[in-house]
Amino acid sequence: MQRWRGLEAVPNGWGRSVVTVGVFDGVHRGHQQLIGHAVRRGRERDLPVVVVTFDPHPAEVVRPGSHPARLTALGRRADLVAELGVEAFCVLPFSVELSRTPPAEFAHEVLVERLHAADVVVGRNFTFGHRAQGDVAMLTRLGERFGFGVEGLDLITDDGVTFSSTYIRSCIDAGDVEAATTALGRPHRVEGVVVHGDRRGRELGFPTANVSAPPFTALPADGVYAGRFAISPTGVGAPGAGGAPERRLPAAISVGTNPTFSGRERTVEAYVLDVDEDFYGFEVAVDFTHRLRGQERFDDVDALVTQMHKDVARTRELLGG
Repeated sequence: MQRWRGLEAVPNGWGRSVVTVGVFDGVHRGHQQLIGHAVRRGRERDLPVVVVTFDPHPAEVVRPGSHPARLTALGRRADLVAELGVEAFCVLPFSVELSRTPPAEFAHEVLVERLHAADVVVGRNFTFGHRAQGDVAMLTRLGERFGFGVEGLDLITDDGVTFSSTYIRSCIDAGDVEAATTALGRPHRVEGVVVHGDRRGRELGFPTANVSAPPFTALPADGVYAGRFAISPTGVGAPGAGGAPERRLPAAISVGTNPTFSGRERTVEAYVLDVDEDFYGFEVAVDFTHRLRGQERFDDVDALVTQMHKDVARTRELLGG
């Protein structure tokens, strides 16, 4: 899959294509359905498919300080899109200037002049252009004017629940990682670099990898979880980046402030079962599969250690590790 940042990166000889546009944070089941439809349409017409997305999140530019919690880093988003059979991933740097672009101008410059869209596939609730003035009805009229077809697809639902990035963020914020897994089609993943902590886990017999996640990362509610600790074979580059293989190890994961020790900083710490390796400086990922319990303050260290043994035992039971 080709990866472009900015319209200037689109090859000069790029021909007709099928295009889908959106933030696609999470590349959840709804996004997968939308992109999958575009891929099928591209195959029917023997045309490449381009996914157009934005960075940073438009909300942060339009309303500074309102950046929603990020479900997937941009690189991870591209990897997930590539797995769906897309030929090109185009990132438009979102700016105040771009936010003020009239809908017709956006359609002409992006979809027609640069990407030569033959068909455009979007969600039924898609909006675009200055003050989100453009919608699917307007895009359809512009398509008739500029020579491209438009399909607006309904969002995927399950038992009355509409799968959206907003819904998934609310699940993660509540610690319901199982519901997030259902909507995403895979466990929620937090990526980051392993940094030095206070080494208290090792002193207690549970050495942990302290994962420093980038700003805006969607972290589950404070508590203890079972999941997988993913790392590339070399420890360099995000796990799974560009299709590279990854080691996925069972882990008990703590999210919170360590209230037993009067901690204040919110951390993500993974105790990797049956592995005693130095992961400092490695780029890793943590996949959250099950919530074990909420964050608790224990009266003494012995009570904490007893509970940690129970957490690890439950993690083994759930993950078969």
